[in-house]
Amino acid sequence: MIKNIVFDFGGVLVDWNPHYLFDSYLGSNDKADWFLSNICTHTWIRQMDAGKTFDKGVEELAAQYPDWADAIYTYRNRWREMISGLIPGMEDYVKQLKHEGYHVYGLSNWVKETFDIVEHEFSVFQELEGMVISGREGVIKPFPEIYQLLLTRYQLKADECVFIDDVLENVEGARAVGMQGILFRGLDDLKKEINNLI
Repeated sequence: MIKNIVFDFGGVLVDWNPHYLFDSYLGSNDKADWFLSNICTHTWIRQMDAGKTFDKGVEELAAQYPDWADAIYTYRNRWREMISGLIPGMEDYVKQLKHEGYHVYGLSNWVKETFDIVEHEFSVFQELEGMVISGREGVIKPFPEIYQLLLTRYQLKADECVFIDDVLENVEGARAVGMQGILFRGLDDLKKEINNLI
């Protein structure tokens, strides 16, 4: 029986997208696509999600790509512009689940320094009974250690948890440790899938 609902943050609770900044900064969606695919890549971001400091990651990348240094430092200095706000309806849904008696938690790949700032900006984070942030722990999804950390820290049973993420490999990582997993495609679909599980 499902008792615990575990949410990813970026792309599930929070509307985060580097294009919100770089489409305008670089002048077009295509230029931003190239920059985010070749310079400030997913692989690079994951290093900081896993605990490397933001400053160190940026300095190393700027040294590697000096022609792109200004844009790389902009990634750090204007990171907040990549967040448009909360995903509409999600905070109310978290509150609804709590009201219905479910326990709600967070499990997110997020750079420590930036989450330390944004954690108190959005009230949805205060609705959660606990959270595990990769940048604080030095381990990232989809590695099993981060899911196990959540289960151990909050004394949860894997088969009583459902994990929601917008990245399939992270959902599969949760399933691999015995949790239920849902790939987030929007609030309406999520409600249907949750109702089918509970």
